[in-house]
Amino acid sequence: MGTRPWMAAAMFLAPCCGGCLAPVTQLNESQAQNRALNSQSQAQLAEIENLRTHSRSLERQLARAESQLAVLEDEVAIRQTQLANYEQERATVEAQLPALAAPRPPLSPATQQQLESLSRRYPSLKFDPASGISKLDTDVLFDSGQSELKPGAQEMLKGLVRALKAPEGQPLKVLVAGHTDDRGVARRNSGDGPTNNFHISAARALAVADYLRAAGLPDQRLALAAYGGHQPVAPNATPQDRQKNRRVEIFVMTADVPVVGWADSAPSLY
Repeated sequence: MGTRPWMAAAMFLAPCCGGCLAPVTQLNESQAQNRALNSQSQAQLAEIENLRTHSRSLERQLARAESQLAVLEDEVAIRQTQLANYEQERATVEAQLPALAAPRPPLSPATQQQLESLSRRYPSLKFDPASGISKLDTDVLFDSGQSELKPGAQEMLKGLVRALKAPEGQPLKVLVAGHTDDRGVARRNSGDGPTNNFHISAARALAVADYLRAAGLPDQRLALAAYGGHQPVAPNATPQDRQKNRRVEIFVMTADVPVVGWADSAPSLY
């Protein structure tokens, strides 16, 4: 029996078809690998973009940090300058401390004796031997609401000037300070005279200073201050307390007692 034509054809094609199966499988695998590589590539590109974005953010943060650092460095330089100035001021003060802490020279025995004697004769003149300062109260000098010296005040002031004009009293200075209570000043029909507590305290201090000058105390040894009713020594609750606050204080002191505004007593300020 001979071979049929179709069977011969089948036998011829079989090996060929079997050989074509391998390239198709490899193609599929290659395509799958290509897709995987593409996915990995996309993921890597996305990660690179994220890293670039993060890098730009870090650069901006770094720029802000450098700017803040520059500001802090300027502030540190300012603080260092301030600290250097403070240390210099402290060194200056510390250098002056021994002189400031040193005891002040006391009044001469003769001047101290005169002021003590004067204070015994006139109880309103308070003398402090420790500081060498005397203080004269106002109720002996003025009537309430007035700035004219009472007739009995002149003798006390004359005795004070005699003590200050004596040779041992020559170095002493006098500060006249006027005070009032917290009551207002009654208006006068004529419109003359002090119009408020500052005015009346200043007018009283000036009246005392004028009398001291007229009695022979040189101007350069005198100073005035007016406090109105703002430095009370009593609560202004009763007439007796208000009388304590209506006062002129005459401070007699040595030349080295520091007084604000008196150039020779605080030369470091001038």
